[in-house]
Amino acid sequence: MPSNHSTIRRSKRKLRNQLTAPEQTEHATRLRAQIGRLPAFLNSRRIACYLANDGEIDPRFIIATAWNLRKQVYLPVLSPFLSKLYFAPYRSGMAMAKNRYGIDEPTCRPVEWVTAWQLDLMLLPLVAFDDNGNRLGMGGGFYDRTLAYRRARTRSLRPKLIGLAHELQREEQLDTNSWDIPLDMIATEQRIISV
Repeated sequence: MPSNHSTIRRSKRKLRNQLTAPEQTEHATRLRAQIGRLPAFLNSRRIACYLANDGEIDPRFIIATAWNLRKQVYLPVLSPFLSKLYFAPYRSGMAMAKNRYGIDEPTCRPVEWVTAWQLDLMLLPLVAFDDNGNRLGMGGGFYDRTLAYRRARTRSLRPKLIGLAHELQREEQLDTNSWDIPLDMIATEQRIISV
């Protein structure tokens, strides 16, 4: 269903980019309140997040809360050799460099990177979601390839996967592919959906 996915991507990206700066800030603040109460967040030490772009809901307040609670925060970095992600430690004020897609990544040595299964919690961006935990990303497949090991194991394995989105990114139902990795939860500015 690539054409259906392409249509959904265009539609949802347009909607989230139409949000005003005050609306984006309000959604980010409300999202932090939602996530900040979750046992999955409170009990995690190593948390992967992302830096918002293209109208994504902004997790900056969640990151600040994690730092205040002395949690380790990681951001995705593109593998130089594979089409998957590693996760680099992220601290306030650290040097950043743009990757080949123009997205900021922490500047640190690869020896400091961790793999997905070394994390407790992963907060993922998405373009669209449904109430069954299905996630439609930007189409590169980086998260699905990175998390492919979860297909062969139970969903209780680390990390816990929570997709972050504006409520307006919800779809009634998303078509899925065999390689798609479902989420454990979805968090919007309005609610938490446990799958």
